[in-house]
Amino acid sequence: MKIAADVLVALVALLHLWFLVLEMFLWDKPLGLKTFHQTPETAATSKVLAANQGLYNGFLAAGLLWGLWLGAGGTAVKLFFLGFVVVAGVYGAATVGKKILFVQALPAALAMALVLAST
Repeated sequence: MKIAADVLVALVALLHLWFLVLEMFLWDKPLGLKTFHQTPETAATSKVLAANQGLYNGFLAAGLLWGLWLGAGGTAVKLFFLGFVVVAGVYGAATVGKKILFVQALPAALAMALVLAST
């Protein structure tokens, strides 16, 4: 169970590293425009805000990776950062689009459940 929990925590961390790349580096590129359904003009005016958002996703990933690195002593750290991810995903689903609930919040909630079940 612990291995499955750690794999899912790592997957959530990798997703947030990918969100960092999308928001910080690909926001105004074709993949970013397609992913976020934006025009080049809209992306240009919001690029700095997106980069800031990407940085925060990087902090979430760093916290999750830190929790994994701590091993058995990292349970509280993993739960702490997974909690942030769930809240961010629920807020994003409420304010941006329902898809965020499934892409961000659900994997983190499942990871939280597995981490709790493995302790």
